[in-house]
Amino acid sequence: MKPVAILRFFPIEGPGYFATFLNHHHIPWQLICLDEGTPPPKNMNKYSGLVLMGGPMSVHDDLPWIGSVLSLIRQATSTDIPVLGHCLGGQLLSTALGGVVTNNPIKELGWGRVDVTSSSIAHDWFGTDLTEFDAFHWHGETFSIPANAVRLLSSPYCPNQAFALGIHLGLQCHIEMTAEMVKIWCEANAAELVQSRESPAVSSSEEIQANLDDRIAALQSIADRLYKKWIKALKN
Repeated sequence: MKPVAILRFFPIEGPGYFATFLNHHHIPWQLICLDEGTPPPKNMNKYSGLVLMGGPMSVHDDLPWIGSVLSLIRQATSTDIPVLGHCLGGQLLSTALGGVVTNNPIKELGWGRVDVTSSSIAHDWFGTDLTEFDAFHWHGETFSIPANAVRLLSSPYCPNQAFALGIHLGLQCHIEMTAEMVKIWCEANAAELVQSRESPAVSSSEEIQANLDDRIAALQSIADRLYKKWIKALKN
């Protein structure tokens, strides 16, 4: 099988649990580190799927790789190669599909409830037994739902938390987290947590790391549902 291409945009926002999931299912993958200056692939001929991770930058920033990544996403979606976007990756997917990324009214940093929509497509991704769960958040911007896509998740502070367009999945929240990633993010972004502490959707570092192993285990069980459906569309 061709490997899954995973684009990393920031050193501490790697594939996390998604890589563990792929390894468990014996699916090859290649990490492409744009943060180290590696350019994105010119085409998807060598890959079975395209995955975009998170990062602190915006799709509106003047970065040399933005245009190339958007073109790669459009190529993948036009040839039915599944695309999966996490946070910034979801914003890039929305933008490539004609959506718009704007500032969210407030930042969401830490754990927070998301609600699963009642659509049949959401049930296909999450199952019929799940109506809400605690997701991990770290964002100040939000995407619109592209034309013909379906909203899958919402939160009290950000209506558009996930969307699907056929086999393509865009997430605003993070489901790829590991306990180690949470700890690293809290340390690296300690100043942001303090500066944003008045927001009702921002938790302290101590609150974020409380009961961390149990929270991560619950989140990864949700990730399993989404990832299992997504990999079914991978191209051989």
